[in-house]
Amino acid sequence: MHIAHRPAARPQSSLRSPLAELEQAFLALTQGVEPLTFPAHLVCDEPDRAAWPVDRIRTHLAHPSTRAELREQTWREVIRRARDLGEPWDVVAVAMTVPVLRRMLARLARPAHLERAEVEQEALAAVATALRTVELGAERLDRELFSAADRAVHRLVYAAHRRASRETGQAEAHLDHLCSTPRVEHGEPEDELTVLARAVQARVVDVAEARLIARTRLEGEPMSRLAAERGVSVRQLYRHRSAAEQHLAAHLRHRLEDL
Repeated sequence: MHIAHRPAARPQSSLRSPLAELEQAFLALTQGVEPLTFPAHLVCDEPDRAAWPVDRIRTHLAHPSTRAELREQTWREVIRRARDLGEPWDVVAVAMTVPVLRRMLARLARPAHLERAEVEQEALAAVATALRTVELGAERLDRELFSAADRAVHRLVYAAHRRASRETGQAEAHLDHLCSTPRVEHGEPEDELTVLARAVQARVVDVAEARLIARTRLEGEPMSRLAAERGVSVRQLYRHRSAAEQHLAAHLRHRLEDL
């Protein structure tokens, strides 16, 4: 029976979510005996009271039925307060973007080695910077903030891809060097690249198979990228890697038995 091989799941981040921490701080402002409030008439034509807690303001701000003019004047006042009054309005202003940022980042294709927390922090930093620099007279102030965040996270992802490409090139170069270096018995543990190189020298796997294992298993590159480079389907590449890994595992078992 053929068992389909699936890519390893992305490991859970060890870093705390900046979006979650900001949301927690924001919601704390809406609780207690005197929650932080905001003039309701700025975001609603017929409010049921003069002032609403800021979380209700944010909910109404994001509602599709809220007129663009109301959204505009609400954002303008929120940003003004963040600039002129500072805390806690600077927290409120950034937190107003959290629901949209969550949706934006959920659609973002980020490399496996780039922590989600890093991306979230980059987005929040871009929003905080834009809050200080955006023209209050500009139209669609919210779009200015979200565009700043979008540009920042895409720059981060691009840089991460470039860095991964350079590191992958170094790993391949190191692997190629090891493959061409005569084996010297020194009694010390071998790292993964050395094990692969020795397997190439022993003709257990070829260089292309060793590179495939190194790039996907050790460097975390997606199989889809390598499949595109090699002009084969992802499924074919998984089968190819599985066969190479089986040969490698059998070779390593024999080596252990000979010790």
